[in-house]
Parts: sequence; structure tokens; C-alpha cells
Amino acid sequence: MVGADAFVLGRVSYREAWALQRAVQADLLAARREERDARPALLVVEHPPVFTLGASGRTTHVTASAAEIEARGGEIVASDRGGDVTFHGPGQVVAYPLLDLERLATPEGETLRDLHRYLRELEEAIIRTCADVGVAAGRVDGRTGVWVGPDVRGPERKVAAIGIRTSRWTTVHGLALNVTTDLSWFGLIVPCGIADRGVTRLADETDADLSGVSDALVGHLGERLGLDLTVHANDPGSPGQAARAALDARLAAVA
Repeated sequence: MVGADAFVLGRVSYREAWALQRAVQADLLAARREERDARPALLVVEHPPVFTLGASGRTTHVTASAAEIEARGGEIVASDRGGDVTFHGPGQVVAYPLLDLERLATPEGETLRDLHRYLRELEEAIIRTCADVGVAAGRVDGRTGVWVGPDVRGPERKVAAIGIRTSRWTTVHGLALNVTTDLSWFGLIVPCGIADRGVTRLADETDADLSGVSDALVGHLGERLGLDLTVHANDPGSPGQAARAALDARLAAVA
């Protein structure tokens, strides 16, 4: 296990979270060049409503006008992550693992310097989180992400999306798990470019208490990615502030 930090930051805009990711990634790359240690990080956030268009995304998969999206309080951001268009918003747990994959391995000793393996481990962490609240989730061949079904409620439906980017085996971007998300936002896009399947949220798949989903996901990500996580969590009364101060202190130390 490698020592790492999880920063549970609360509500953060997509652009700000992206800038924080790039800053941590730059430190990881510099640490490799300088042959020094740099702790991996996991940013856990919730975004205001935003549609992100991945590097391979098609603008035609955004079926609403920019004016309609803005009127609903959302925005569109072109991102350099992999994948097509997706939605982030309240009620969704978004996790960004910022890692040097050359220095990490799974609990079974398999290297994470393998993008296929890395993606499967992200999926596995989500699958185990869903199982914790009694939702049987899994994979669909040829489609990255985590799905529920097919079952009596219908065909496969996506509960979590994944989109990443790597630079010299350091990672940015990550995953989004729908917990209590307003799914009507997904009606304004073709989610992940997949027109023949829908999306779901944990709140529609279980009656279990979902208050601990974020904590469970952090724990499973740490386990599957070989990380011994120190969690910098929200402090009561000022959500995200203590975690953000800890992240800012880390970035200031390497500036």
C-alpha cells in the first residue's frame, strides 16, 4: 500500500476541480523527474450542474440548446478526458484519482501501469460500493462504466460513468456515481453517446440509506488502487473547508 490523501471537498465547480487536478498531476510528474516521493491524491467532489464533452465527444450528442441549458442553471465545458458527453450535478459523487500508475499495484500485485486494468479497478470499486447498499451492479462488454440490470425493471442502465486522461502514466479525471442525481438532466444529452440504453441512480434501485455512499466509495478506491488513504473530510459547519485547506497547503509546499 502507498500512502495517499483523499480530499473530500464538497461542492466545487468543474473548472476549479480540473485546475486542482492539473496542479497535483504536475507535482506527480515533477516528483518522478526529480526522483522524489509525491503522495497520490483522490479528490471527491460534487459539481453544480454541468455537461462535459470528452475528447471524443460529439456536439450533436448535446440535444438541448446552450440557452436551454443555461436557463436551467447548467453549463457546457469541453474537457480533455476520454469519452463522450456526460452530466455532473448535485446528488452525484465524483471522484478524481490523481496517481502515478508506475508506482501502484492492485492488492493482488497486478501493476496499474495498464490502462485496461486501471479502468477495471475503478469499475470494481464502484461495483463494491453499490453492493454495500444492496444494488447488484456490473459491467457491460465493450462499454466502460458500471451498469444495473437487465432485470425486471428493464435493460441495462448506467449508474456510473468513467472518463480519464493520462500523461506519462499519471492520471486525471475519473468517475461519477449517480446517488440522488436529478436524472432529467440526462434527457438533454445522449449520455456517453449511447442512445439505446438509459441511466439510473442508486436512489431508484434501493431503499437503503445512501448517506454513506461517498465514504464507501473512497474506501473501495483506496483498496483497489493500493492506497493507504488519509482522509481530509468536511468539517461540520463549513463543508469542504478543512479539506480544501489541506489540499492548498500541499500545493503551496511544491509551488
